[in-house]
Amino acid sequence: MTKDIDMKKLQKDAEEIFHSGFACSESVLYAIRKNFEVDIPDDAIAMSSGFPWGLGVNGGCICGALAGGCMCLGYFFGRRSPGEDNQKMLELSGELHNHFKSRNKSTCCRVLTKGKEKNSPERKAQCTDFVQDTTVKVAEILIREL
Repeated sequence: MTKDIDMKKLQKDAEEIFHSGFACSESVLYAIRKNFEVDIPDDAIAMSSGFPWGLGVNGGCICGALAGGCMCLGYFFGRRSPGEDNQKMLELSGELHNHFKSRNKSTCCRVLTKGKEKNSPERKAQCTDFVQDTTVKVAEILIREL
């Protein structure tokens, strides 16, 4: 694993994979995996595939980028056995949540994208910003905490 991260490259990688066919949650995981050179398995990316559009086509109440970012933090700081202390993970996911909400006024995909057609350029641009910003915040947390 490396912690020598070029934030511009990280943002570019997140944007490129987002525009190549991965959705928001998948893109955050992919960019963190690639730039930190960690062995996050493809299965983890697959596990994040239900988060886009706020938990699928009928969801709407969590931004997929935020969910993917939380999954990244969980990979490093989440508990692996029942009863393990989870306080660090809860604090870090809360930090990510608060950062996202302070920047965007909501964490709910339905609220964030209200009035924007699902595949419109306007929505894609907005979601690209969410993906890039979330990926950078996750990277900052990882660099600070690891």
